[in-house]
Formats: sequence, C-alpha cells, structure tokens
Amino acid sequence: MMAYLMQKMSLRVRRLLDDCSGLAAIEFAMVLPIMVVLFFGVVEISSAVSVDRKASLVARTLSDLTSQMASVADADLTSFGEAAKAIMTPYPASPLVSSITEVYVDKTSGVARVQWSKALTIGTTGSVTVASVAPHNPGDVVVLPPTLIVAKGTYVIWSEVSYKYTPAVGYVLAKTGLTFNDAAYTRPRTVLCVRYPTSSTSLLDCPYP
Repeated sequence: MMAYLMQKMSLRVRRLLDDCSGLAAIEFAMVLPIMVVLFFGVVEISSAVSVDRKASLVARTLSDLTSQMASVADADLTSFGEAAKAIMTPYPASPLVSSITEVYVDKTSGVARVQWSKALTIGTTGSVTVASVAPHNPGDVVVLPPTLIVAKGTYVIWSEVSYKYTPAVGYVLAKTGLTFNDAAYTRPRTVLCVRYPTSSTSLLDCPYP
C-alpha cells in the first residue's frame, strides 16, 4: 500500500512538473513591471529632452529678437516673453525663468561689463512681466565665452534661461524634477548697441564707442 501511494504521488509530481498551462501568464507577470518601468522611462526621458531643446530655443529667440531692435522697452520685453511661452507649449511656462542682458566688451582691457539687464517672470496664470529686480547690475563684470571678448569695443546681447522640468510619474527621473539652464549670445544687428530707454543710469547711449 505504501509503495502504491508513493508511486501515485510521484506520478502526480511529474505531471505537475510537465504541466505548462499558465506558463505564459507567469512569464507576463514577471516581465510586466520591467515593461512598465521602461515605458514610463521612455516617456519621461523623451519629455525631458524636448523641454531641454525648447529651453535652448527660448534662449536663442530672446537674444535674437533683442539684437534686431534699436532700443527695447518693457512692452517689447513682455512681447518677447509671450514668444517664449509659445515656444514652451505644450509644457507649462510658469517654471520658465529668463533674462536679457547687454554687455560691453572694453576696447582696451577686453573686460565685459553689464550695460543693462532685465529679467522676465511668468506667473501661474501665464502673465509675463518684467521683474523689478535685475539679474545683473549695470557696470558688473561678467564672464563671456572667449570667442566673444576677442572683438573688443563691441556689444553682446546675452540671454539666460532656466526651466525646471517635473516628470508626471517620476519612475526613472527624479520626482523633484530636473533644472535645465541655457544661454545664447548675439551681436546687435542694426545699431552699435541696443538701448533700454527707461533706464535711469548713464549707460544709455552706447557710452563706450
């Protein structure tokens, strides 16, 4: 009797080991978490790359638009900010922080000094305003790429952009978000320097010809 029971149990174990039904479901359950992570990872990384490229485009656009002007006022800078909002679509524009600065490269020493500087802020409602606090003060010494300070006695339009991208899920990228920074430089195109008429400083009329 004992031998019979042992033989019967052995047969059942063999049948169980040979049974492949449900194997696909088990494999799917094992692979599903990896597939989900890969899917959200691709979505998050592709979105982050897109945001980074848009931030770079905003920096180039702000610098390019300013360099085409003979002078700029707050209304012009606000319009430039609206263009930046359009570029960032469909991503929210409120994390975008940008600034436009004109720099003069001294014709003797090659030292780069700030002529005027203005920051643009975008509120949660999407409104663009010129910030009351400038990122740089007139007369401040700044560091420019070596290729720009070679041309002494010239002016440079310098735009800076910062954007914090927060992923929707945060499976692969940090849930706290990533901050992308970029800058662009152009020369004034139609005039020696781009004036900021509402400034109260004496650095208005291209004082360093």
